[in-house]
Amino acid sequence: MMLILVFSVVFALVLDLVLGDPKNKYHPTAWVGILIGKFAPYGKSDNPSLEKLGGVALVVGVTTLVGTLLYLTYGTFAYLNNLDLGLSKILVVASSVIAVGILLKTTIAIRGMQRHASKIMESLSRDDLEGARENLSMIVKRNTKNLDRQHIISATLESISENIVDGITGPLFYFAFFGLAGAFVYRAVNTVDSMVGYKTDLFRNLGWFGANCDKVLNFVPSRLTSTIMILAGMIVGSNWRHSAAIMKRDGPKTESPNAGYPMATMAGALGVKFEKLDHYVLGDGSTEFTEKHFKTAVSMMKVTAVLFAALFTIPVIVLLSYLGWWNIA
Repeated sequence: MMLILVFSVVFALVLDLVLGDPKNKYHPTAWVGILIGKFAPYGKSDNPSLEKLGGVALVVGVTTLVGTLLYLTYGTFAYLNNLDLGLSKILVVASSVIAVGILLKTTIAIRGMQRHASKIMESLSRDDLEGARENLSMIVKRNTKNLDRQHIISATLESISENIVDGITGPLFYFAFFGLAGAFVYRAVNTVDSMVGYKTDLFRNLGWFGANCDKVLNFVPSRLTSTIMILAGMIVGSNWRHSAAIMKRDGPKTESPNAGYPMATMAGALGVKFEKLDHYVLGDGSTEFTEKHFKTAVSMMKVTAVLFAALFTIPVIVLLSYLGWWNIA
């Protein structure tokens, strides 16, 4: 099973970098979002305490369903791998790698983020601020209606930074320990937080539990990812020493205990200042962003994904396999 898991990680990354995301109707993570959208209204209540309980039920229900389905899927692959079906062992392993890799890929969004961010940059290149704001609103929680050009680019680069954890290293982190079930449960919690975790009157109580679960799950991945981002910055030729200093200084400055770390690391690497109006300022460089900053951020995202898999996910899978974890997981 170790070889299947290791090669699945490699296949998933290659698949994402080459093909990107499938359409939503074929995308399991999008299905999770639809599931959350259908169940969330049932958790609403005029009683704040009951609404919080509704939020707990939403997270527990969705993650239990998703986790069980993916655990059974993993179990099926493991069972078939141990059966003597008269088929070539290589064929069985290859089939399992393809299936697991495709499913794991749906929790990862490297090329997808690049595509969304590129649409924003393309709108700005045409001086279409409204189009850029509209595209930006699809990947950030903040109000984008009155953002100027520089704040639009800043928010785009910040989103790329956050996505490195939410859409790449987070799933890979939990896949290393819990396989497909871990990656999908992580993404399910992340999706709950993105859909109902807003601190508004509408979702304040319903999204409370999901938001806090997301904070717990991202605590280690965000900090580990930021460290690997520094190495990625060194590889792409950015100022990795400054990146490390800014991560240490500005990482804790955001309201989220986790989001500030990858964003501060990216700001330091690019030598720029990220600013969310009335919330935070990360970095101490220029607020004048260029196409080069965008390209470097995308390169850092891709290199970080590869480094995280090579330096953390695959070694952990190998270690746990030798310890016998995957015989009981």
